[in-house]
Amino acid sequence: MDSKSYSANQEQFLRLQGQTSLFPFLIEVDYANGPYIFDKSGKRYTDMISGVAVNNIGHNHPKVVDAIQNQLNKHLHVMVYGEFVQDAPLQMAERLTQVLPEQLNSVYTVNSGTEANEAAIKLAKRVTKRTEIVACFGAYHGSTNGSLSISANELKKTAYRPLLPDIRFIRHNQLEDLTAITEKTAGVIIEPVQGDAGVRVASKEYLIALRKRCDEVGALLIYDEIQCGIGRTGKMFAFEHSGVAPDILTLGKALGGGMPIGALVSDKKNLDLFTHHPMLGHITTFGGHPMVCAAAAACLNVMSTEINFAEIEEKGRWMEQQFSKINEIVEIRRIGLMFAIDMVNTERVSKIVNRCLELGIITFWFLSHPNSFRLSPPLNMTWEELKEATNLIVKGVEETK
Repeated sequence: MDSKSYSANQEQFLRLQGQTSLFPFLIEVDYANGPYIFDKSGKRYTDMISGVAVNNIGHNHPKVVDAIQNQLNKHLHVMVYGEFVQDAPLQMAERLTQVLPEQLNSVYTVNSGTEANEAAIKLAKRVTKRTEIVACFGAYHGSTNGSLSISANELKKTAYRPLLPDIRFIRHNQLEDLTAITEKTAGVIIEPVQGDAGVRVASKEYLIALRKRCDEVGALLIYDEIQCGIGRTGKMFAFEHSGVAPDILTLGKALGGGMPIGALVSDKKNLDLFTHHPMLGHITTFGGHPMVCAAAAACLNVMSTEINFAEIEEKGRWMEQQFSKINEIVEIRRIGLMFAIDMVNTERVSKIVNRCLELGIITFWFLSHPNSFRLSPPLNMTWEELKEATNLIVKGVEETK
């Protein structure tokens, strides 16, 4: 787009803010509510990616907003994480551990998903006194130095080498690769559903074998559910589909109900290792911020009281049926309301994403699987809202042939 066509706000955005790509959407956001974002001209966009798997309960859920406002009237930051007893982070940790297996009984709250993965790497090394981390090809765990080291997209990593040493990669869902996990391995980190690779679901058989192998060699099993957790797959956590629980769970994105958060969850005896030899083994100034934790506690309450998990699968199946009628689509991969829709090439994806945007529908692409476009709509969209948006996506695909 020629610079003369930019609005004043868009020009200022491009000039003053660091950019992530040459092709930002440049929607000038005015306000958002439920599944919708409204720009400053009044145009309505249906957010069919939930801010990239963040707004699982929609934008500005009233219970989240109320919790934020109530906390605002009490206090903001009062002390670095771990020193003061504060109601909001305590309530969030209580609600989170109530819906997790017994061994995932302690929460270390941080600022983002990638920070949770950084802490998970440290904790696995601390518990086992080993250094090797095993990750999967296709993985995306974040963009900080450590998280990038355990992510698989070489194109995204090359410019920042050297990264962490002692990282090994195995193939996702390939049983024969599990022998690469040995007595040298501190931890194995895996997404039960790989997001950035284009919605690749780990089989129950694979996760059972992975759990067994980690137990055999004394390695910790780490699940990254930053993108696939908090209801996205039709269960509160993706690992519930297999019944195979991890030693460490990392969360982010949707946990905060629209506020920035990450969480590391493990057994209390593991997290206590951060308290000595050395003391302050993991520290964060703003982790557990009361405003953010109040929002997260409210989000977890909404998930447990308002979300119909069976309906998530029902909605996802209906959407998949509509897309399967389009002959041009190469493949659809889905679990719950988490979609990757494969087209023949990246050019088709770009045309579809841009046409949908013109039609008032926000879709998106994957970093590491550019032949697909992604969908992850709010879990609490009404059937009427979902059908309207799905029909417009079908229209967008058909009109760009």
